Amino acid sequence: MGGAAAAAVLLGGLVAAGPAQASSGSSSTKEITKAVTLAGVLRHLVAFQAIAKLSGDTRASGTPGYKRSADYVSALMRAAGYKVTRQPFPFNFCTENGSSFAQTAPTPTTYVDQEDYDVLDCSGSGTATGSVVPVDLELTTPNTSTSGCEAEDFVGVSGNIALVQRGTCSFGQKAANAQAAGATGVIIMNQGNTDGPDRQDVFLGTLGEPVGIPAIGISYPQGVAFAGTAGLTVTITTDTVAQVRQTENVIAESRYGDPNEVVMSGAHLDSVPEGPGINDNGTGSAGILEVALQMRNQKTKNKLRFAWWGAEEANLVGSTFYVNSLPEAEAAKIALYLNFDMIGSPNYTFGVYDGDDSDATGAGPGPAGSAQIEQVFQRFFTARGQATAASDFSGRSDYGPFIASGIPAGGLFTGAEVEKTAEDVAKWGGVAGLAYDPCYHQACDSFTPERDGADAAVYRQLRQAYRNQLLGNLNTFALDTNADAIATAVATFAQDTSSIPPRPAAVAARSAAPSVHSALS
Repeated sequence: MGGAAAAAVLLGGLVAAGPAQASSGSSSTKEITKAVTLAGVLRHLVAFQAIAKLSGDTRASGTPGYKRSADYVSALMRAAGYKVTRQPFPFNFCTENGSSFAQTAPTPTTYVDQEDYDVLDCSGSGTATGSVVPVDLELTTPNTSTSGCEAEDFVGVSGNIALVQRGTCSFGQKAANAQAAGATGVIIMNQGNTDGPDRQDVFLGTLGEPVGIPAIGISYPQGVAFAGTAGLTVTITTDTVAQVRQTENVIAESRYGDPNEVVMSGAHLDSVPEGPGINDNGTGSAGILEVALQMRNQKTKNKLRFAWWGAEEANLVGSTFYVNSLPEAEAAKIALYLNFDMIGSPNYTFGVYDGDDSDATGAGPGPAGSAQIEQVFQRFFTARGQATAASDFSGRSDYGPFIASGIPAGGLFTGAEVEKTAEDVAKWGGVAGLAYDPCYHQACDSFTPERDGADAAVYRQLRQAYRNQLLGNLNTFALDTNADAIATAVATFAQDTSSIPPRPAAVAARSAAPSVHSALS
């Protein structure tokens, strides 16, 4: 079925949901939030699952499943009266078909994919065999590693396999430097600079651009063990695809509102190649889609702009392309950016991006105004009697390029591969010791996780912990609550951005442009 035809068939049952009504003014935030329902959001997720089923069980950028997803979103938004732009761009399409990793000496050992190691996205394809050569490792606290960031780090790696450490520069730079130095393969160990699992365990990473040698990631403890093993030799085999393909962003703008004061919301539309991505990030995409549809007749004070990003899973390519393509005057008109990436994780946390860095962990605060965005979400969850967690601006989602350009940002995140703690369970229920999303970046991120390879025992535990809340790889309570939080934030800022400090560039842009309130674009 062609992309447009698939969208049309799926669209038929969805347009019946009526928007929040408005006459000369706009409905209240409360009415908008009430109009955004779990059923409305789930309709879009069912459509995304059907699209994936038509498309080899994936909606990854550069595949028919992504184009059909973009067709679906575009059709609904055009039918709702939004001005829709589809922004094409090239990106590196990288996927893995299989791999193996083994120690050949001194102690022959076979390692398990995604448990003991993970192939880095855009790894080269082939087999690398040789001695493991540690490269400028920092194995004492505070582990401020610059391993592999300079060409001169790679002494004696030619013809061997480089062992480098996470930290300071990108995975891609480390791997490219290793290849340039003649390494036949590269192993990137986690950094170990904190006790957190994100800096200790096996990690999921991307090189950003293809390299010509096999590249894998391992845990910090395994890296320490490798560094201390004399005469260590290993074999790495990777079967990967790395190509330049085309994909696109879908951008939709409201008919009403001041074009010099844009309230922007975004979610990445692509899944990973391994699965349909119903939680990651069908949930965020469906959430902002339903909010946009319910607000389609609102004569808001400020212009609304919604974005569905392509190639986020290839290292934020779509959102970065969009921000970098904006003329300075147009970027200055964006008052704020709201990001929604995974809002229905089955073993969820209610994460709110830490705009003021009150948690004092990881990255610092967002640009001025980010704290005020966080406060809007915090007030919502307080009113619902729900605890929140400070979600760090770690750079792993599409707020990254907006923050880098000085645009205040905020949003929601229900967790990915990190394991839930006992303290988390006291706040939100669920199962300690299991990941927030046990199917993160896997085929089982679907409406039928066990059928698609999930551990049945894990999902039995989750269903017991969350009575009547689990639907496939989704927690419907988390999804419903977060959809309301999105509606509340978008509707709030649609009418009033006075809490957001003006940026000098925005002030200059307003001075140069006529004020146009509640006008058709």
